[in-house]
Amino acid sequence: MFLFPLLPVFLLSVVTVASETKTCEDAQKTCSVITCGRDGRDGLKGEKGEPGQGLRGLQGPPGKLGPPGNTGEPGAPGPRGQKGDRGDSSAAETKLANLEREIRNLKSELDHIKKLQAFSLGKKSGKKFYVTNGENMPFSKAKAWCTELQATVAAPKNAEENKNIQQVARDNAFLGITDEVTEGQFMYVTGGRLTYSNWKAKEPNNHGSGEDCVVLLKDGLWNDVSCSSSYLVVCEFPA
Repeated sequence: MFLFPLLPVFLLSVVTVASETKTCEDAQKTCSVITCGRDGRDGLKGEKGEPGQGLRGLQGPPGKLGPPGNTGEPGAPGPRGQKGDRGDSSAAETKLANLEREIRNLKSELDHIKKLQAFSLGKKSGKKFYVTNGENMPFSKAKAWCTELQATVAAPKNAEENKNIQQVARDNAFLGITDEVTEGQFMYVTGGRLTYSNWKAKEPNNHGSGEDCVVLLKDGLWNDVSCSSSYLVVCEFPA
């Protein structure tokens, strides 16, 4: 009575064993030695095989640029080249001629400017040209001002120059004459003893023992004065 319920279980076990036996027999037909049962563990990784014979893949992008190498030794100088043809001097000669022409034009313009300046600001006397800025100053400053202009304080060498300086100044003006080196011996500030004088009566008198400079009065006569006093300055340029 209890056999019928167990019959299906028994039949299922028989079928399963038969199936495993069949599978094992099929495997033995293809393999010389095989053990049928549970799956085994993975084996060791094999060695890398030879590269295939197929087409080579595309080249990858270039790597980063490496550091620059050391500078090499300079090479030996190359052979000297052949001598070149002689240059054309006509262009240089033309340029030189143009420069000479420009220089002549500039000199002509400069002479014209000097004439205009002499007419408007000063007065020419022989080879001398007299100019004033209309400012009164001590003698030391007068000398420095004229020197900066590459000139000297006006000093007449004759009656005509004395008159021309008088006309330019139109006021009491220093002359480039002193006795600062030796008392009573008046000399030109440019060097040398006087070759012309036009002293006022009873002058020079060195009043107060401190009159070492000379001033041209409005009437054209001379008087010795203190160098620290301020008078008009007239500069003398070579014409």
